[in-house]
Amino acid sequence: MYELSAAELARRLRKGKADPVAVAEEVFTRIATASDQAIFTETLKPRAMAEARAAARRLKAGNPASLLDGVPVAWKDLFDIAGRVTTAGSVVLKSDPPARRDAALVAAAKAAGLVSVGCLNMTEFAYSGIGLNPHYGTPRNPHDRQVHRSPGGSSSGSAVAVAAGLAPLAIGTDTGGSIRVPAAFNGIVGYKSSTGHYPMDGVFPLSRTLDTLGPLARSVEDCVLADAVLRGLRKPKVKETGPKGLTILVPETVMLEACEDAVVANFEAALARLARAGAKVRRIKMPVLKDILDLIAARGHVLGPEALALHWARVKGPDAARMDQRVVSRILSAEKMTAVDLVLVMQARARMIAETAALMGEALVACPTVAHVAMPIAPLEADPDTFFRANAKTLRNTMLGNFLDWCGVSIPSGSDASGMPTGFLLSASHGRDKQLHGAALAAEHVIRPA
Repeated sequence: MYELSAAELARRLRKGKADPVAVAEEVFTRIATASDQAIFTETLKPRAMAEARAAARRLKAGNPASLLDGVPVAWKDLFDIAGRVTTAGSVVLKSDPPARRDAALVAAAKAAGLVSVGCLNMTEFAYSGIGLNPHYGTPRNPHDRQVHRSPGGSSSGSAVAVAAGLAPLAIGTDTGGSIRVPAAFNGIVGYKSSTGHYPMDGVFPLSRTLDTLGPLARSVEDCVLADAVLRGLRKPKVKETGPKGLTILVPETVMLEACEDAVVANFEAALARLARAGAKVRRIKMPVLKDILDLIAARGHVLGPEALALHWARVKGPDAARMDQRVVSRILSAEKMTAVDLVLVMQARARMIAETAALMGEALVACPTVAHVAMPIAPLEADPDTFFRANAKTLRNTMLGNFLDWCGVSIPSGSDASGMPTGFLLSASHGRDKQLHGAALAAEHVIRPA
């Protein structure tokens, strides 16, 4: 069943054409025999098999808990799972006490009948868009079997688990691009919610201002279904908007700069297909995007001091020597910010969010998810300066969306000559998640090349 989307697997389970227990057993067999053992930090077989047996009983009785009852799900290792230590991709937390209860979203998944099969590897403390992890290994991007390429971060294991067919659904977090970047690099769909859309209880934070959650899956339908059941809905309350009802804004500022040729070609081809299908595509200047980059360069980013405050004792104590030094360096770089800098950044951000939301109205913004395809990791591991330059470029487009509190869906748009995937990012202003879902459902078959 590993090749099925979550939605198709769920339909088979409800019709009795698949069994939750057999599906879970197959998942664990595939995980155990996978050539890449850096995808999961821990599997949860006893819990998963109990949940699968409970799902089987409900489905046999014709009383499914939700539209995804019995479907396996895996969790980025930032979500508390009762009885285990949440590692956040780090070794310095391994001596912490186990979580006393499930994170709110994990509990919601259990109530919906999803089968939690394991915890997924990630960038340490979720602080990079590349996905490297020196402690648990870096998951391999499955689209290149010869060269070890970036899986994207920080939800690296989440994306690779879905792309490699180890789980039909994974849940990640996104503070600057950590769902959408790995989704694009691995040729799958990733949905980043508006802030506040999901409860953050029991999720190890990075930036309480910017942190968001969301699913990674094979299709937009999977993400929309996951969103519904995780919020306790019987079915999605989404109206699919045909391409003729879409207005798509394409910023000519920043987001198309320094993109690889294949990224631009695939993006422009998808835009042309959308226009032929009846979508209104408007290219506009959006100077606020450059203003954000200039503001961050001059004053810093709200993410920096929030991460520094959270990890102060770690980066200032003996634990720092046991952490990824790239992560330590990024956290400590926020020491340059002053209280005045932080206040000015927060004030400017509030103004920019309001002004941009007014400019967008009901329209969507489209851009390449990432300016380049997944890169080989060897040069990034060898030289910190190369890593930091690549990380900034990788996160550029998605980070701007977080700063403006957009929700977004990354949809595969094709691949380059080497077969590496590219992503097409649709974004909407804060709180317009339902409208974004309807648009993404309608646009996915157009954006994906035939």
